[in-house]
Amino acid sequence: MSRWDELPEVRSVAELEGFGTPDPIPRDKVEPRLSDAHREWIEGTPLVFVATSSLDGRCDVSPKGDPPGFVKVLDDVTLAIPERSGNRRMDGFHNILENPHAGLLFVIPGRPETLRVNGRARIVTDGPFFDDMIVRSHRPRLALVVHVEEAFFHCPKSFARSRTWKPDTWTPTAVRPYAEIAHALWRRTESLESIEARNHPALLEAELYRS
Repeated sequence: MSRWDELPEVRSVAELEGFGTPDPIPRDKVEPRLSDAHREWIEGTPLVFVATSSLDGRCDVSPKGDPPGFVKVLDDVTLAIPERSGNRRMDGFHNILENPHAGLLFVIPGRPETLRVNGRARIVTDGPFFDDMIVRSHRPRLALVVHVEEAFFHCPKSFARSRTWKPDTWTPTAVRPYAEIAHALWRRTESLESIEARNHPALLEAELYRS
């Protein structure tokens, strides 16, 4: 038993609502399909976070990035997200095979607002839109097709509080380099120099669209 197990908790909706309920405008801004404004935002987005959960509640959030417009709007209730080569863990895809519900967060660098989309996802191996997803001659082998159930814009307060897009607040050296983290946690038997070489920016750039 942890010493944190005895902290006071919220255990009911009624108790939670005692801390506040939304005004009608933010409460009712959820749309069941994509509007022109949603489409415009998605077409300008180079980064989307995909949240999933397994049947037993294990959660995953995976970032997906490509040039703006990489997420294809197939119609007003359907999106397609290409899967690029990476570490091949595919944690989110494993979750989707068990539980198709997915949450998407679309981010445009420099903009404090985000677009949230919730829906049901499936993994497909081909489609007429795959040719439109080719980048640097790389045609994805998989794509995530999402049936949109909810779409709405999120307020900018979290980005404003964190000052995420304010370069004068950025402190990338506040934590140790990635190579040192990998060496300390999961590449203990490999030399730090070897890890640094593997993560050289030029090498990473060359492998962005490998098969």
